[in-house]
Amino acid sequence: MHIKNMMMDLIPQLDLGSTFGALFIGVIVSAVLFGATNVQAFVYFQTHRDTGRTFYKLVVIWLWILDALHLALIIHCVYYYLVINYANIGALTDVVWSFKIIIDVFIIYGVHVLYVHRLWMVSKGRSRALPITVGIIVILVSGVAITLMWAIYQCHVFTDLVTIEWSTYMTLGTTTFLDIVIASSLSYLLATSRTGFSSTNSLITKLMGYTINTGCLTSMCSMAVMITCAMMPNNFIFLSIQFLVAKLYVNSFLALLNAPYYLKPNTGTIDSSVCATACRRTRNSTHPDDEVVHPTPSVMPQGPIEVMVEMNSFSSV
Repeated sequence: MHIKNMMMDLIPQLDLGSTFGALFIGVIVSAVLFGATNVQAFVYFQTHRDTGRTFYKLVVIWLWILDALHLALIIHCVYYYLVINYANIGALTDVVWSFKIIIDVFIIYGVHVLYVHRLWMVSKGRSRALPITVGIIVILVSGVAITLMWAIYQCHVFTDLVTIEWSTYMTLGTTTFLDIVIASSLSYLLATSRTGFSSTNSLITKLMGYTINTGCLTSMCSMAVMITCAMMPNNFIFLSIQFLVAKLYVNSFLALLNAPYYLKPNTGTIDSSVCATACRRTRNSTHPDDEVVHPTPSVMPQGPIEVMVEMNSFSSV
């Protein structure tokens, strides 16, 4: 009878709406984003089934598996508290094993490494200083991710999370910094690839928009986790938002891979302009007696084929 009275006293003090209810909502939104991941992966394999780019296909499969595993772990976490231990107040304070396996750290770090690979491909034929610098920064940040994983693994009850807030702020702060560095670096390399062709410039501008928007989306989500953790450390709203960060990283990278499909109406105009230039040069060389007005070097577009190679390496067409 004494234990029953003690449990009845604890129930009014536990706000399930802002704690495990917030985690439940986070799982629902994460499941929706995982559906978007399935659509992105399906679009990629449908549009690249006749290509021999095995590396990127393996990357898509790898990201999908990690995303599915992350969803399975957070579903088990919420199921453990809300179903298995329904009305068991004592179990709600313990940290379940599925909560300690931080798959989202592997996802975020892996996506950053893939973005560095993108930088390396786009900078082909130019200075490699920028991708090397960003790669070194990503490697150094891996130490911060390992620190967070070890700190959470040492937690046994949820009150221990308050003592490791510093690791949460440090990890999310560094990932936000990396997002800004990678997005600005890709935008810089794309901006320096502009040519005299309006269609090519339009494609570059749209790719820059993709890069900036996805970088801002993941950065804003990480900042939202830090703000809610600082303002409301006694509930799980920041954890529910944290569930979404990994899903946004996967979808942002898959959206970048599918950029040629989304921008498909504009790719034909670029190819036609390049072909028109090549045909005009061929016609001039085969009929030297024809009177042809040759453009001066100052108005001739520079290196359209080279730019197309950079765009292909950027979007893995």
